[in-house]
Amino acid sequence: MEEYPVKVLLAFGETFKGNPELHRWLMENGYPELGLLSSCIRGDMRAFDWLMKNGYPEFAALDSAIDNKVGAYLWLRNNDFYILAAFADACNRKMEAAAWLKEQGLEIFIHLADCINHFRDNQYFDHHKKQF
Repeated sequence: MEEYPVKVLLAFGETFKGNPELHRWLMENGYPELGLLSSCIRGDMRAFDWLMKNGYPEFAALDSAIDNKVGAYLWLRNNDFYILAAFADACNRKMEAAAWLKEQGLEIFIHLADCINHFRDNQYFDHHKKQF
């Protein structure tokens, strides 16, 4: 995810604050994978399927790792998606992950974790989501 422009990642973060216009913007402007990752994190199982079928298994694994699925987290690490693994840890409020992201100059991921956590703290979570 670090290859995306910061403004695109900021738009992604705003989708967790209930901004359907930015979600639509991601979908219509070349970033459907981020729009669908947002949908996936917010519980849309069809988005999970799309990510898996369209070449974004790392984003499907990220969603599952954020949901504390150990297998998905290990898949990220074993497939060299260390930043996504740290991002998942930051979403799970692991301070050492946030510190590492900051050391790497990836503060945007701390901001995104905060956006996701705000959403998660204020929503009902479906524990029957598909697993990676």
